[in-house]
Amino acid sequence: MRNRFLVLLFAAGVFAYGIYSVKTSKIDAIPDLSENQVIVLTEWMGRSPQIIEDQVTYPLVTNLQGLPRVKYVRANSMFGMSFVYVIFDDDVDVYWARTRVLERLSSIGNSLPEGVVPAMGPDGTGVGHILWYTLDAPGMDLGEQRAVQDWYIKFALQNVAGVSEIASFGGFQKQYQITIDPNKLSYYKLSVQDVMRTVNANNNEAGGRKFEMSDVGYIIKTTGYLKSMEEIGSLAVKTQNSIPVRIRDVATVQMSGESRLGIFDYNGEGEAVGGIVVLRYGENADEVIKNVKAKMIEVSKGLPEGVKFNIVYDRGELIEESISSITTTLIEEMIVVTIIVIVFLFHWRSAVSIVIQIPITIAASFIILNAFDISSNIMSLTGIALAIGVIVDNGIIMSENAYKHLAVRQAELGELRKKGDTHVE
Repeated sequence: MRNRFLVLLFAAGVFAYGIYSVKTSKIDAIPDLSENQVIVLTEWMGRSPQIIEDQVTYPLVTNLQGLPRVKYVRANSMFGMSFVYVIFDDDVDVYWARTRVLERLSSIGNSLPEGVVPAMGPDGTGVGHILWYTLDAPGMDLGEQRAVQDWYIKFALQNVAGVSEIASFGGFQKQYQITIDPNKLSYYKLSVQDVMRTVNANNNEAGGRKFEMSDVGYIIKTTGYLKSMEEIGSLAVKTQNSIPVRIRDVATVQMSGESRLGIFDYNGEGEAVGGIVVLRYGENADEVIKNVKAKMIEVSKGLPEGVKFNIVYDRGELIEESISSITTTLIEEMIVVTIIVIVFLFHWRSAVSIVIQIPITIAASFIILNAFDISSNIMSLTGIALAIGVIVDNGIIMSENAYKHLAVRQAELGELRKKGDTHVE
């Protein structure tokens, strides 16, 4: 009471900083309670789960267990793939953890079969799937849709700040397939390795050297990338009696899709192609979703005619509904508390002194949330809503206490005046 100006100035400063914290707070629908983990993914297609376990998963797990600040290492082996989950302590920075895993992976290559290269998963979490979309492309086959998704849309959306990965799903991944006839191979006395060597040797570029002629420098190189099925079929595997034996003589070359282990069906209307937007660790989900949608509008201008995005899951709607619901609850509680305080105290100045604590305390709560990097989600905001009753308790008690003491003192002064005490002030 003796330093009203300083108290009010401090309260105004806290309130202003709290409003700034509210506007800059990370917004999400649900809290991210996932473990602090780094995923190591290794592909070795065509191998059984037992071989994957023995030759890939086991060497990786035994080498990654010695990393600092690691709680435990889990692993899962399946047909052609190995997943290793390295769980770090909760207070470890995720990018420091990824650096330690990457350092260890660079030193264990000799423990794995030839050609097997482990890779790190995206820097996201288990609740990082913030948006799913499919392509609405009438008249376009699934292979073309997947090509548009993989070679245009995916690269464009990955440039959005806060996006860790765009995971494609559905459709067919195009590839050239060479179907070999074993009878023809036997007739020409060839092997599968001969055909493989021929394709590999003719599907690359070779560089020469630079030479000068007439004061002009020329760079020699060969362009050898295969561009069509006809070029693949025309490759000569060997020569017999001055007659080349070409790939089309022993095999059939065709465009097809990679083998699939499943399909993506949308609402029972047939297969669809799309992608999953994975949020980067620690980013603002609400802001990233808005930026991705804005990028989709830009990307749509370059899509083939008639192709458009169809958003099938959008956490942004859940975020908006959650925040709106909690915000409405907070406003309603503030109004109810204000009315109750005014009715019971029947003194507007006391009521104002109590009610004004609510917005200041709520704003100050967001300062703490930002300091501990906690997002504004349905759990944290519900906690604030539940605490409103506690927030006003102290104000009510202090106001009632002061009111009671003033009433007692006023009664004492009244008695003194009745007795004619002239020194009463």
